[in-house]
Amino acid sequence: MTSTAQNPPTTTAAPAVVRHAPGRGSIGGVGLVLAGAVSVQFGSAFAALLFPRAGALGTVALRVSLAAVLLLLVTRPRVRGYTRADWAVVGGYGLALGGMNILFYQAIDRIPLGAAVTLEVLGPLLLSVVAARRAASLLWAGLALAGVYLLGSGGFGQLDAVGAAFALGAGAMWAAYIVQGSRAGARFPRLDGLAIAMAVAALVSLPLGVGAAGGTLLEPGVLALGLAIAVMSSGVPYTLELLALRRLPAATFAVLASLSPAVAALAGYLVLGQGLSLPQCAAIAMVVAASAGAVLTGKR
Repeated sequence: MTSTAQNPPTTTAAPAVVRHAPGRGSIGGVGLVLAGAVSVQFGSAFAALLFPRAGALGTVALRVSLAAVLLLLVTRPRVRGYTRADWAVVGGYGLALGGMNILFYQAIDRIPLGAAVTLEVLGPLLLSVVAARRAASLLWAGLALAGVYLLGSGGFGQLDAVGAAFALGAGAMWAAYIVQGSRAGARFPRLDGLAIAMAVAALVSLPLGVGAAGGTLLEPGVLALGLAIAVMSSGVPYTLELLALRRLPAATFAVLASLSPAVAALAGYLVLGQGLSLPQCAAIAMVVAASAGAVLTGKR
């Protein structure tokens, strides 16, 4: 700990955030990312069950808004002592969070969950290549892209083009979410940055959801399922991911997030009955192998 005698505190400085140095706490960080992936993908599968009643926009509004309320009540974040730059970072974090959820739910309303996540992870994969700046990262990214191509040859041609475009847009927002989440974790203590960002995302998504679903969002059954989805898909995974981003470099987090297609395919099969062909399974395995290879060669 830093001695206060050597560094006296000031009244204007933002609260200090303890960060692990690169490589420290990596095992715990990996576990946090994987646990978050399981929670968010199964939460997304259950969310699809709510689409017939509340629609995609109504469901994402419930998910984000209820998660924001829970996080604000639990964390009670401080709102004083931050600079304009801090607020710009957390605002960008919230916009990326809201945009990612809105676009992704539009995607899974049109295409299978596993296919949507496979397209979405192209965003984090591209981020990992840019951030790593190593020749080996290009090899693993190429393997992942080959897996996406194989998945396409096994049935992507029959996918709704608009749904695929939404999934790719969600991938771009996912990459922005990783970068902004890492920055917010460095500027805001505990889970304060996440709670504020979730509130920003709720302000973006709630008007769209109310406009699309109206009073349906207040039905007890819809609210109950929305609360469960909020906990599984937002509260738990985003908390785990923010904690992981304090232990792992953004590039390592990005390639670990690329394991999501396998988790999503399993959730889609168990919850929604969305089966996969052997070529599609092989394609997802290629993406997973690429992610593992990128972590192993980039662990420094």
